[in-house]
Amino acid sequence: MDLNYIKDKGRTLHFPALDPRKIKLQSQEEFNKNAKQDYFGASPNIFIGRFGYPKINVGILNTEQYNNNDAPLTWSKENYQIPQIINLRTQLINAQFKVEIKSFKNKFLELSQEISLSQKPVDIEINLSKKPSFNTTLHQDEMPHGCNTKLKKAIATENITVPRKVDQLVSDTDAKARAAVEELYKAGFDEHYLTKILSVGNLGIKTERKLVPTRWSIAATDDIIGKSIITQIKDYSTIDCHKAYFDGYLGNYYLILLFPDVWQYELFESIITEQTAFATDYENYYGRKQYATETAGGYYAARLAILEKLKQEKKQATVLALRFVDPNEYVAPLGVWVVREATRKAIAAKPIEFADKQLMLDYTLQFIKKKFNYDCSLQLKQSILLDTIKKQKKLFEF
Repeated sequence: MDLNYIKDKGRTLHFPALDPRKIKLQSQEEFNKNAKQDYFGASPNIFIGRFGYPKINVGILNTEQYNNNDAPLTWSKENYQIPQIINLRTQLINAQFKVEIKSFKNKFLELSQEISLSQKPVDIEINLSKKPSFNTTLHQDEMPHGCNTKLKKAIATENITVPRKVDQLVSDTDAKARAAVEELYKAGFDEHYLTKILSVGNLGIKTERKLVPTRWSIAATDDIIGKSIITQIKDYSTIDCHKAYFDGYLGNYYLILLFPDVWQYELFESIITEQTAFATDYENYYGRKQYATETAGGYYAARLAILEKLKQEKKQATVLALRFVDPNEYVAPLGVWVVREATRKAIAAKPIEFADKQLMLDYTLQFIKKKFNYDCSLQLKQSILLDTIKKQKKLFEF
């Protein structure tokens, strides 16, 4: 994936902004009363902005009392809801400093790189330029966080433990970043951890290492891992029947249709209240050469979740994924992790099996109409994937 290609692109659908009437946030007065300029806290992650690229803001996310403030896999597993997640994230102060993307001789950046390598929050001493005040920063593709404040001083107050495999690849300045991410994923490290390692310039050939804005590193990590799995599943046989999976999380619902054919993938994203508006991207057996401009990071996140399932079952399939966002439930953007986890919940559900393609498509129209009072016939009519299936000839037809 070309990260320079990503930076000027955006999605066509705009999902909900925070509606304070639907979420009871923690007390602004209480936060401001208890806020400190100097304190001992914990840092679970680093946030790297993209505005002003190549001179960008790097933030050490931190809080006085860590309580799963940066744990999307735990949130999904334990079914955390939006108000709880928003309140946890607003407790994270984004202590910022500005650097060039290849300027690694900076004491704050060196600390940031060390923090990113830890699998648990790092105890730190923080000194801010001023006392923080309550605020919430929301982005479509990134997790929200609390106020942005200029960093004056930061010191780790514990020895940071780095997994041996990670340390080896960080020290290997001849290994490409893509190969390092693939190897670490195969070794059992999850995409959330790998994203923060990649974003702070810890991986790759020495002369090519640079900071990667968080938004881009999320998409890049999902894309790298996804392409690695695609290479593997192409050696597997296709599924033996048509299958439909459905479930969701936090107002993001996925109906995932699997066809007994070689790997192809198409994603449609729709907001339930907008019958004719949707975003879509597609890839054939040979993949994409350009970034998925319409569905953006959600394309790669949903694809990864589906590929993990196919790899687990040692099968390949043609995949049509339909995302439906209910704005009455998804009342604030929480980041691409929601897409990944909602898709994982959907593909983990018990599938409905069909004897042929038409039965599954008829079911799709009826199910979505009944579930959401939404007509998705336009998406099916404009599907490149369905048109390809219809037109392509099988070996026995020649």
